[in-house]
Amino acid sequence: MSDDSGDRERGASADPAEGSRTAIIAAFFANLGIALAKFVGFFFTGAASMLAEAVHSVADTSNQGLLLLGERKARRRPTPEHPFGFGTERYFWAFVVALVIFTLGSLFALFEGEEKLRNPHELDSAGWAVAILLLAIVFESLSLRTAVRESRHVKGDESWWAFIRRAKVPELPVVLMEDTGALVGLAFALFGVSLAELTGNARFDAAGSIAIGVLLGVIAMILVVEMKSLLIGEAASPEVTTNIARAIESAPHVRGLIHMRTQHLGPDELLVAAKLEFAPDLTMPELAQAIDDVEAAMRAAVPAARVIYLEPDIAHARATGTAAG
Repeated sequence: MSDDSGDRERGASADPAEGSRTAIIAAFFANLGIALAKFVGFFFTGAASMLAEAVHSVADTSNQGLLLLGERKARRRPTPEHPFGFGTERYFWAFVVALVIFTLGSLFALFEGEEKLRNPHELDSAGWAVAILLLAIVFESLSLRTAVRESRHVKGDESWWAFIRRAKVPELPVVLMEDTGALVGLAFALFGVSLAELTGNARFDAAGSIAIGVLLGVIAMILVVEMKSLLIGEAASPEVTTNIARAIESAPHVRGLIHMRTQHLGPDELLVAAKLEFAPDLTMPELAQAIDDVEAAMRAAVPAARVIYLEPDIAHARATGTAAG
């Protein structure tokens, strides 16, 4: 049995980490500029959907800051109190981000929309709102393009929905969902403002705000569910598990893999525990070397497998109930 977590090299996981950071920074600056522009638009128009979108962008900007905070905290070295490190910080802060979207974005937009439905306010200078919304769509599209480009390096052949559901890197799904939601929300706001101006009925603007609130609520719930699953602890993907099993079974002196458990300690750090059957004629030094060879084969196949516990066992003994737990 061994635990070798001293090798902290990122290996093949460096690109996903760098890609996540690039996508977060692009989204941060895009949302910051868009939020300022939307507040200017609200000042001149008084549009409820414009204010809802402005608060949405402020929440998104804060979210990027929290994701960057989580990424920085996750790089801390293990301590006696946290011997497996702080990789799950990234999952925790992504979970907080999902709650921020819901509380600051969805609830405010719903409240503002309901208020303007009961007390309609005629729009002033709707041209300002339309121009700013169109500008925001351009910036959000650029941010989404960056997130899509960086996600492709990790997504592989999966569909986008499958990637959001199964990705172990929390930041990219969060940014993708945020940017997509922002673009759809901008379309709702543009539609509501345009109809309110064309018909003279300000309730269309309020309806746009309510639609934005519902949209953000749906996105928040999806992200809460997915980030909660990561925070609790998810196993490696079937593809990664298969690669680890093949590496184990191809190592010298291994007669078979009895069973194996995996869990992500972070997006790019995997805990692997397994029972193996080795050749019965090995001496103690030979068995120790065989275990080292298995670990080396596992890390060569899956660099993220950094914390490894291996236990020699006898397969047929387990079948007769005489094996130790």
